[in-house]
Order: sequence, then C-alpha cells, then structure tokens
Amino acid sequence: MSQPTVSLQDIAKRLGVSAKTVSGALHNRAIRMSDETRERIRALAKELGYTPNLVARGMRQGVMPIVGMVAEGLITQPFATEIMRSFDNVLRIDGLNVFVTNIGRGQNVATGVAELQRLMPRSIVYASMYHQVVSLPPSVRGLIALMINCREEHDAVPALVPAEYEAAVTITAFMLGRGRRAIAFLNLPGLLAGEMRAAGFRQAHRARGLNSNDDWIRPATRGAHYSDRARSLVHDRIREWYAGQARPDAILCGNDRVALEVYGALRRVNLRIPEDVAVASFDNQIEIATRLDPPLTTMALPHREMGRRAGEILAGHRAVPRTVEEIPFRLVERASV
Repeated sequence: MSQPTVSLQDIAKRLGVSAKTVSGALHNRAIRMSDETRERIRALAKELGYTPNLVARGMRQGVMPIVGMVAEGLITQPFATEIMRSFDNVLRIDGLNVFVTNIGRGQNVATGVAELQRLMPRSIVYASMYHQVVSLPPSVRGLIALMINCREEHDAVPALVPAEYEAAVTITAFMLGRGRRAIAFLNLPGLLAGEMRAAGFRQAHRARGLNSNDDWIRPATRGAHYSDRARSLVHDRIREWYAGQARPDAILCGNDRVALEVYGALRRVNLRIPEDVAVASFDNQIEIATRLDPPLTTMALPHREMGRRAGEILAGHRAVPRTVEEIPFRLVERASV
C-alpha cells in the first residue's frame, strides 16, 4: 500500500506556520524568513518525504520549472555539448529542468519555439553548434530570452558568444612573444569565427609594429565553407610554403584537427616542432591536443563557461547582457611553441 502524499499544508500544520511560508522556504529563496525557520521547514519536508507537485504548481503559476532550448545541431557536436552539460548542471541546482528541441538547417525555428511553449517553460533560449549570426523570425524574437554561441542578426536578443577576435590576438601575441616573426595561418573558410580570428591575427602583428603576410593566411580546406568532410589543403600548403626561400617559423591552425594534419605534413618535409616550426591552434580538443607529440598549445573554446553563465542568467543569479557579451577563450600552453 502506497504512503499518502505529504502536502504543504501537512508541513505547515506540524510547524505552526502558514502554507505560504512553507512554499517560500521550499520553492522561493526571495521570500523573507529567518534561516532557522527555513531550515526547520526543509528538514521536516525531507523527513516526511515531501515531493512537490510540479504540474499543479506550474498550473497555479502559469509556468513550469522548465527552461526550453531550441538547439541548432547542438546535441550532435562534441564541443557544443559542453554548453548543454554546463547549462543543465547549473539549472538543476535551482530545481529547473531543460527540455531541448533540436532543429537542423532549413527547419522552422518558430515551430520549435511553439513546441516548447506548450510545456509552459519559464524561458526559452536558442543555442547553436558553432558561432554564427542567426536570422530569427520577428514573431519569435520576443519569445527567446537568450542566444548562446550565436547572435541575432539585429542584436535584438541578448547573446553570449566566444571572443574570437580576442582569442586570435592572444595566441598570435603569444607566438610573437616567443620570438616567432613569420607566422602563417591555416584558417577555417566561410565561418564567422574564421573572419574574426583573421582580424585578430593581423591586429596582434600591428600592435608590435609588424606586418602579417596575407599570402600566408590561407584556408585549411577547399570550398566556401569549412567542414570535416571538405577536402583538406593542409599538405598542399605545407609543401608550397617550405619549398621556397621565405618560410613560416610558426603556423596558427583554425582548429586542433587542422593542427593534427599540420604535424604530419611538417614531418613529411623533415621539420621539427617546435625547433623548426611552432604550431598553435584553437579548440583544446583534449583527445587530440594532449596526445600529439609534442602536446599542442591551443586556445580552449569557452563553451563550458557560456553554458554556466547562461544557466546563471536564466536562474536569476546573473544579470542579462544588454546586447552581446563575449566570453574569453583560455590559453592552454603546452610544448608546441
């Protein structure tokens, strides 16, 4: 025979307080009461095995303890899942659950938002698998509380994005500070991140009174848009650069997978890392960066931090950005520079 359900009224009657006070102690940190009263209520609720009726509570309040996420490819990408993991961990501390609807290219964002709205979420966020500008239909702009790893084309929605430009300035300045003066950049074509990193790469040179060599800023793959399936140009670039008299003494790579190819291509032309050529990158994909020989110096993507901050914003512990907030990368120094 199942035990009877314990209600807020049962706890209130045992302690001689109102049901409203009990609800505040268990569900709402903002309601004022003494720490002693709050702890007594929580202790008795735990002793009696109280569990909240989330459906009834949601119907009363007009919202459920849910945050909806429209995810553009997020759950399919190894890096981007760090956003989801951090986001979920932070919200669970506050008793909130994340419900995700995944959309692909060409799928209707408005439909995804409508699906989540049926769950009566406290708020809805939009997250992308890579840094991009997103065109949201006007009908949903006011329904999305926050963009994560992307920004709305008119900046009509607050957003958290990676600080791509700053990251490129940092890693380029690091290599220049190690005495490298002929740095090539195998960039990611067709991506916003690539454009911003190229600008940061050039700025780091200018800040030291140097000129970057635009002939050495080349796409790592063929085609208008970078993808893992696009034909690699890494070996062609290495053969071209090291066949002439003017040779790069360092190579910045668009991501760690490009760096993995660069390692192999340099060894084919009998060049040592870092003695002959320094190599650095973006991502900090641990299974690549730490297992290369020598281990790879790289800029760690801020996905985990973006997820954490987004969770804190939605839980009410951090202010909502006024427009777009850039989250810094982290330099992970290893032995390749």
